[in-house]
Amino acid sequence: MIANIITGFRVLISIALLFCPVFSPVFYVLYPIAGLSDMIDGTIARRMNTVSEFGARFDTAADFVFVTVCLIKLLPVIIIPAWLYVWIVLISLIKIINIVSGYIVQKKLVAVHSVMSKVTGGLLFILPLTLSIVPLKYSAVPVCAVATFAAVQEGHFIRTGRYE
Repeated sequence: MIANIITGFRVLISIALLFCPVFSPVFYVLYPIAGLSDMIDGTIARRMNTVSEFGARFDTAADFVFVTVCLIKLLPVIIIPAWLYVWIVLISLIKIINIVSGYIVQKKLVAVHSVMSKVTGGLLFILPLTLSIVPLKYSAVPVCAVATFAAVQEGHFIRTGRYE
């Protein structure tokens, strides 16, 4: 129950982000709160033994809303170099291959929750907070390097059956 309230709060904060300027003081308050709510709702649900299928789906939907809002707000105001687009596409292709091979090997959709995938998520979350200080052409390199490693590792875990 409490975890779902926190998840709902993330949806509301995400919607509020639509109405504030990117890199404004309000953005720098709301964005971290939304991200932190994503980190704590699942932890609270597990600790309070209130994990549910609804909660998991609600969390996924809230994540989708948050990411979509962030893309709507950030993509128009940042300049993404061509080499970064290529790197992002390559990471995406590895992830797609992982999904397909996981389905072929395991006969189901496989989700890998590795430490490196969590590190990647954390770095992706921090990235927008650094853009006013560190140019994207520099800050994206470690994020993409870790994301590439995580995607390759995910594929290895899927093909060897060492996931979740």
